[in-house]
Amino acid sequence: MATKQPKHKSLASDIVSSIESKLSEAGTASKKIKKSIEKSADKLAKKLAKLMDKAEKKASKAQKSVKSDAKKAKKDLAKAKKNEAKAEKNAKRTVKKKAADLAAAATPKVETTEAAPARPAKTTPARTTAKPATAPAPKTRTTRPATAKPAAASEPEKAPASESTPENA
Repeated sequence: MATKQPKHKSLASDIVSSIESKLSEAGTASKKIKKSIEKSADKLAKKLAKLMDKAEKKASKAQKSVKSDAKKAKKDLAKAKKNEAKAEKNAKRTVKKKAADLAAAATPKVETTEAAPARPAKTTPARTTAKPATAPAPKTRTTRPATAKPAAASEPEKAPASESTPENA
């Protein structure tokens, strides 16, 4: 704030002096006119000082953003170089691995099979009594215990009566 006051005061005095010089060329100026000029110059100087401060802040923000953008670009460049080095290293490793795999595939594996002794086949003793092949019992699904169905529940009296009496049969 200390820098605003001198700017504002000096700007106001410059405005007053320039207006008074123009008035003196035109004719004499009264005290009221001089006071009015000073008041208006003061208000104008305040407004101009605000505008200049805003412009300075914008300029400093732009400079800060340029600096931060430069730092960001520098970091991104370093990161890109690091990633490129990693990619090259991985590519070399992959090439070596593929070459080793191809070399291993190209060498015949006959040497390893000849060196290993052959295993004798296991023999099972012959059975003297052959068991007859029995089919496994069919598996039935286990469900909940049978409960009376709604249709059967409504007609329980008719069914036992017809079965228990031999006269009706």
